[in-house]
Amino acid sequence: MSATSQIRTMATANHASLPLRKCVACGARKIKEELLRVVKSASGEIVFDKESKLPGRGAYVCKNIVCVNKAAKSRGLQRSVKSAHTRSDDIYKRLALELDG
Repeated sequence: MSATSQIRTMATANHASLPLRKCVACGARKIKEELLRVVKSASGEIVFDKESKLPGRGAYVCKNIVCVNKAAKSRGLQRSVKSAHTRSDDIYKRLALELDG
């Protein structure tokens, strides 16, 4: 059993509330720490939120390249943060770099 599964099991057993979020690409519900967060900034640009502390409307995607590519193809992040910003495609490159290292 993975550490994440153990945490979920413990949380369910203890009726504790863990912050779950939904991936915009695959729709899986996961613990916040298992996902990458992006935020719509005040200027309307979508930026990567590494520390998950930036203010603004956020969206989450799984920490794998398959979900990042799926979100890029469906423009899921733009839809989730309600942004039609034309430079939003840069966020997918930024997320891919984050996953690489």
